[in-house]
Amino acid sequence: MTVAVVQFGGSNCDRDAVQALAHLGIDARRVWHEDGLPDDTSGVVIPGGFSYGDYLRAGAMAARSPVMNEVRERAEAGVPVLGICNGAQIGCESGLTEGVFTTNRSARFQCEHVFVRVERADTPWTRAYDEGAVIELPIAHGEGRFEVSEERYEQLAEAGRVLFRYCDDEGNVTEEANPNGSVGNVAGVVGERDTVAVLMPHPERATLPDLGRTDGQGILQGLA
Repeated sequence: MTVAVVQFGGSNCDRDAVQALAHLGIDARRVWHEDGLPDDTSGVVIPGGFSYGDYLRAGAMAARSPVMNEVRERAEAGVPVLGICNGAQIGCESGLTEGVFTTNRSARFQCEHVFVRVERADTPWTRAYDEGAVIELPIAHGEGRFEVSEERYEQLAEAGRVLFRYCDDEGNVTEEANPNGSVGNVAGVVGERDTVAVLMPHPERATLPDLGRTDGQGILQGLA
């Protein structure tokens, strides 16, 4: 059983994801998108980067790759799927989750550490945390602002599909703690199934102890 880390032209976090998963004892390998998913795929990671140079819209071209049809089929069968940063953009563009990720409020690329609050602790991605826990993760994106209509945002929040929100170090969800202007400070959401999640911060960059932070380990353990 293997976690497939799907690589597109322009992906640049695929090796990071494989190394982080290996550190957690999870077998993972990079899979070129044109080759399709292996038969023994037990989980899927859509990694960060700049697939197809982020032309048109971030993630829009990769979302049209035939492999995403396979990813959706596996997701519907209950296989865990995690989209990270550019992978989150691809996930939204391909219909794995709702919403879109668009240009940051600052209109610039932002690379920094942020705090996020765990909104639910009953999903594969958050069972290692307590509800309301605050974890620190890095972001690195220019188009990380999560957007849906106000009505749809309220429906997602009411349905418990908001997974993480940007907050301060004490867990307060404030405008000042929102790095990119995301509606509702949303940093990550789940799909119709809790086994599908997308998020802008990079848990794989906060997994290896040598990097100084390990708060992201619990998220990746959802693929175990």
